[in-house]
Amino acid sequence: METKNIMIVGVGGQGSLLASKLLGHLLMEQGYDVKVSEVHGMSQRGGSVVTYVRYGDQVSSPVIDRGEADFIVSFEVLEAARWLAYLKPDGQIVTSTQQIDPMPVVTGKVEYPQGLVEKMREAGAKVDAIDCLSLAQKAGSSKAVNLVLMGRLSHYFDLPEEAWQKSMEAIVPPKFLELNKKAFALGKNA
Repeated sequence: METKNIMIVGVGGQGSLLASKLLGHLLMEQGYDVKVSEVHGMSQRGGSVVTYVRYGDQVSSPVIDRGEADFIVSFEVLEAARWLAYLKPDGQIVTSTQQIDPMPVVTGKVEYPQGLVEKMREAGAKVDAIDCLSLAQKAGSSKAVNLVLMGRLSHYFDLPEEAWQKSMEAIVPPKFLELNKKAFALGKNA
């Protein structure tokens, strides 16, 4: 199998590490060779973060270059736009419509860019944009955006629901498991 590439992008503190661990576990359980990168960027709350997940028959490097990402999974719409150059021409973006102001916006130096989903589509990207924050809150916690995104991403994988459930049970702390399963289901069915 040709190596597939997933970039998980967002802002520090949003749960991208748990999302990448979940994907890594899921894909390894399906028999793939999987490489998950360390988080790049500022992992402190508020800084831009990117994680790479690569899988296939044999994966030699965890790094994804420009134009190689099959999927960009984004916790925040500006981050999806920021990493657009890494998407393959036929790649898919799965993004939350949430907007988190970066420091230049917070300090008043610039305004948050508007119409980003439309601009990415105009650039030729396939964009699946949903309000993951509202769905996470409906599940019981705004911190469950990561599992809402994983549920949405599951639409693009030909893997059984049980495999996703098994990986959630292995990765998510038991006290948060039911909430996270609910968030996953809300994302999947959005």
